[in-house]
Amino acid sequence: MATLEETGTSDAGASGEEGVRRRDFINIAAVSFAGVGGVVAVLPLINQMNPSADVLAMATTEVDLSGIQPGQAIKTTFRSQPLFVRQLTPKEIAEADKVDPSTLRDPQSLEERTVDGKKQWLITMGVCTHLGCVPLGAGEGENRGEFGGYFCPCHGSSYDTAARIRKGPAPKNLEVPAYKFTSDTAILVG
Repeated sequence: MATLEETGTSDAGASGEEGVRRRDFINIAAVSFAGVGGVVAVLPLINQMNPSADVLAMATTEVDLSGIQPGQAIKTTFRSQPLFVRQLTPKEIAEADKVDPSTLRDPQSLEERTVDGKKQWLITMGVCTHLGCVPLGAGEGENRGEFGGYFCPCHGSSYDTAARIRKGPAPKNLEVPAYKFTSDTAILVG
């Protein structure tokens, strides 16, 4: 019968492999436990960066269009900023369409600024792109400037009937926010 020395195997070698396996398992378990603990500790920190309920409530604004007659505009708010909603008359649409967009400082056609099939509805933010003043022209009897759209009283920027900058220091047209029609008489902005 052969002895352990002759066969070259020993119980120490077998238990050594077993010890390495146990040690690997303990290391993997410890690292996994630490990783889960790290995620549990970081999750509340990341979650606190989510917007609060009052901010989420302001993320969209629904506007009823049924009371706005052709040629009229209303002022409302969207994300704590003024929002202008105007129903253009056929004359105002024609005035906007006859302007070659390539001649404008911020070239955009009326079609690019409105929803397909709803060209008469112009929805823009009521904030001048120069220094953030609120232009006139949405209220009854307000100065609409020489192009019949909006006029910023702060520094004299004039916008046309499509709310495109035509004169003055403003670098861009009035911003058109993301919106969609939820019915023929209502829009959802945001």
